[in-house]
Amino acid sequence: MVSIPSLLLPILLSAAVVFILSAILHMMLPIHKNDFKKVPKEDELIEALQRLDIPPGDYMVPRGEGMECMKDPAFVAKMTKGPIVFMTLMKGKAPSMGKELFQWFLFCVAVSIVAAYVTGHALQAGATYLQVYRFAGCVAFVAYGFGCIPDSIWYKRNWATTWKSVFDALLYGLFTGGVFGWLWPKM
Repeated sequence: MVSIPSLLLPILLSAAVVFILSAILHMMLPIHKNDFKKVPKEDELIEALQRLDIPPGDYMVPRGEGMECMKDPAFVAKMTKGPIVFMTLMKGKAPSMGKELFQWFLFCVAVSIVAAYVTGHALQAGATYLQVYRFAGCVAFVAYGFGCIPDSIWYKRNWATTWKSVFDALLYGLFTGGVFGWLWPKM
């Protein structure tokens, strides 16, 4: 077994590599530029939402109460007629991503800690590069990528967007595995 403290360097370095790679994928390459569509009559929608003064949060429209609503003819009619909306409302603020980038980096560190934990329990010091790469890379890929799939299943997020995110996760996993394989403790 290899302890997590002895893997601090690959944990932090792999998190930093993924952080930089994600910036390249999202800001420099055109891969994600069409992940969100522009709403027609955006200004009118914004004004309507402002008038409604809905508190920040996650919402579904229409939304019934409990499973019994699935048999309520009024609710079924609303669902059938549509539209059905899943939305997240946030408070207005000046464009800034500092807090979100910090949280993303912490998430990258958390994924690398889990990769270190699993790989450290599966392999001993002195394991080969490919053995370490396989374990750490697979754990990181699953952690980064599989969580977005249910959004397409349940909330109808565009599958193309989801598959792009899974592709990103594959790259993150490959790079995480590479860093762990490179810096794995020798005997």
